[in-house]
Amino acid sequence: MTPGARIQAAIELVTEIGTGRGAADDVVGGYFRRHRFAGSKDRGAISEQIYAVLRRRAAIDWYLARVAPGEMPTPRRRVFAALLLVLEWRPEEIDRACDGDRFRPVPLDRYERDILQALAGKTIEHPDMPRAVRFNFPAWLEKTLGDVFGPRLGAEMAAMNGSAPLDLRVNHLKSNRADARRSLADEGVSAVPTPFSPTGLRVYERIPLATLEIFKAGAIEVQDEGSQLAALMARVKPGMRVVDFCAGAGGKTLALAAEMRNKGHLVACDISEARLQRSGQRLRRAGVSNVERRALTTERDKWVKHHAESFDRVFVDAPCTGTGTWRRNPDAKWRLTQQDLDELTALQARILESAARLVKPGGRLVYATCSLLPAENDAQIEAFLASHAEFVLVPVGTVWQEAIGEPCPEPGAMLHLTPARHGTDGFFVAVLERRAGTSAADAA
Repeated sequence: MTPGARIQAAIELVTEIGTGRGAADDVVGGYFRRHRFAGSKDRGAISEQIYAVLRRRAAIDWYLARVAPGEMPTPRRRVFAALLLVLEWRPEEIDRACDGDRFRPVPLDRYERDILQALAGKTIEHPDMPRAVRFNFPAWLEKTLGDVFGPRLGAEMAAMNGSAPLDLRVNHLKSNRADARRSLADEGVSAVPTPFSPTGLRVYERIPLATLEIFKAGAIEVQDEGSQLAALMARVKPGMRVVDFCAGAGGKTLALAAEMRNKGHLVACDISEARLQRSGQRLRRAGVSNVERRALTTERDKWVKHHAESFDRVFVDAPCTGTGTWRRNPDAKWRLTQQDLDELTALQARILESAARLVKPGGRLVYATCSLLPAENDAQIEAFLASHAEFVLVPVGTVWQEAIGEPCPEPGAMLHLTPARHGTDGFFVAVLERRAGTSAADAA
């Protein structure tokens, strides 16, 4: 592909992502599947341009507002600005690429040339930028994120605006970390152990994962180290009865099943039967045989009442804002609203309330999100404990020591993982235990 064709593809994809009809990685992945003529260098260049826009959109729009006051930024201008401010192109390179030939952008008009000249030589950060613009996060979250991170806000948001490595979880039903690492090396892939998760390997290069024999054999799965650690905090063991209450497509279900060594009973629940069905292929590839998939009508499905107090572990990977995954899904930050947060926190509270009914005395309820926001994390647990005296908080340091065999890297009774401090996505985990001899106040 020519440089102009790559730019045109980036403009079209930024436009499609902006409609909100799909997540960026799905939109980009779909484009490459439809355009198989695009080589690896083409795919890399197009992705680089798209994610430069998505990660730095606030700063890009701030600059465009200065040089084109009163005008709404368009996908075309955002891509041009990203090329100049982030990827360090020169205006004449963009001008040459936009010649209007087949598959290439239409030529620049005089006003666009003036905009490019005004941006030439600028860096992506400017001292006059407000903090939310400089760090590229939604302005309405400034106070919340400032309270969470304090003086570390800049470092955390810089990490969020970077790209994430590829984390793999070794499936202990089929391999171990040392053997999996050797198998990857045999296929030309360099991987290193993840710093915290004993089941993780990290890859820093782009790889054709689906074509690797080790992947096709089910010995590895894609899973961020933070997500692996969240599943390990459940401390599931062979022979237990376990529920993955919000299983989705099955990533944590697979991790839990591997820890159970296919012994015991693991129920994967979700309100989306389609998501559960899609997990079937992954479960078969991984060699998992102890999972029952259960579609629920709502979080208060009658199945919950009928199985009250009968599970050793109930894992709740709650639907959330996904603010901890911005380095992988930077488009999501610009779609998020206060209304979304309000609706999600209400849903999380309902899910916790219902899922807790499944926990037997002495059993544990594990609540996890990939969010940075206290309203979805600490505040949810504090509110739940205030109205459920039959549950107590298990210090996460104790659970971490049991699961990982090393001291927990974070102080506090609940786990907060972040990209800057731990190299993971942002994750929150709290472990609650139902007191022995207590019963659910309301199993209706």
